[in-house]
Amino acid sequence: MATTTAAVTLSSDLLSGSLSVTGSSTFMKAGTTADGLNQMRMGRNEIPTGTSFDLLDATASGVDKANKVYIANLSTDNTYYVIVIIDAKVIGRLYGGDWMFLPWNMDDVTHDLEITAYTGTNTIEWVKFHENETLLTQGD
Repeated sequence: MATTTAAVTLSSDLLSGSLSVTGSSTFMKAGTTADGLNQMRMGRNEIPTGTSFDLLDATASGVDKANKVYIANLSTDNTYYVIVIIDAKVIGRLYGGDWMFLPWNMDDVTHDLEITAYTGTNTIEWVKFHENETLLTQGD
């Protein structure tokens, strides 16, 4: 079984001294100490201004399972941005060059992860690490 670990390091000189915070986490299956979210989906989307769509749909098979999502706005213009929405609630804004990593609780099939572009055409790259989705082989 593969093991997936996320690590983030934040450094800042905003304070009189420097600040450095590092954290990491091994992805576990929901409610267990079993490592290895065993599946991954990824994609890249071009999103023109004024376009809204479901980047990831919540499904019954994902309810109450472990889901981690990485989203990056690859746009090179830092005035371009998208809004990230879950269940009609804005959770963040990603400007060109920004990224986010979040646990995604699909506790209801209405909790889709939606993206809306507000400025320019944004290139969004995403990866979902998850468990409990039946993947079909080619031809099924």
